[in-house]
Amino acid sequence: MDITKKPQPWQTAEEKKIQAGVLFFPGDPELKAIKLRTHNLDTEYNRTFEDETKKRAEILQAIVGELGEGAFMQGPIQFHYGIHTRIGKRFFANFNLTIQDDGEVTIGDDCNFGPNVTIVTPVHPMLGEERNQIRTEDGRLLRLCYAKPVHIGDNCWFGANVVVCPGVTIGDNCVIGAGSVVTRDVPAGSFAAGNPCRVIRTLSEADSMRNKPERLGGCTVPER
Repeated sequence: MDITKKPQPWQTAEEKKIQAGVLFFPGDPELKAIKLRTHNLDTEYNRTFEDETKKRAEILQAIVGELGEGAFMQGPIQFHYGIHTRIGKRFFANFNLTIQDDGEVTIGDDCNFGPNVTIVTPVHPMLGEERNQIRTEDGRLLRLCYAKPVHIGDNCWFGANVVVCPGVTIGDNCVIGAGSVVTRDVPAGSFAAGNPCRVIRTLSEADSMRNKPERLGGCTVPER
């Protein structure tokens, strides 16, 4: 597979509908071609050994729209489009990262994800008959959905099994507790957890490791 031929995002007619936040057809041949390429690259990545760093880096650059330096993804991974995702510097993802990036996904610098983190952007009609078919402008009856972007700031830590739902923005310097289902925005500097996820408190100097000398084991916290 020629991994150098990465398609440019947001060029097709259906992708432009995604950007506009209106119904689009996920079965469109151009969209299916993008997804097939990405799914095959996901499989290639998941077949690699952890110490095949050069091969892994090349595959990730072919999958993700933008990827900052110092990124590490334990694997296995599952990107849906890949090219709709932008990830900052020094990103770490533990096992089983899933990003269903029909809509745009952005992740800032220095973010760390625990195992089984899932980010989703598509939204399907609530009524069964509308999930099955909606009539398009040209008269076709198709299974349609729409998507909402997800934005994650810098210096965020997600515990294991976090799910981020469509349309959510998470600010800088947030901690999201394990098992959380994030359905609404989380302001910067927050510790949030639960299902549905809610803000527990604002993070402060009280949360510093300086206040846990029994955990430091001779280490020191640098001055800010």
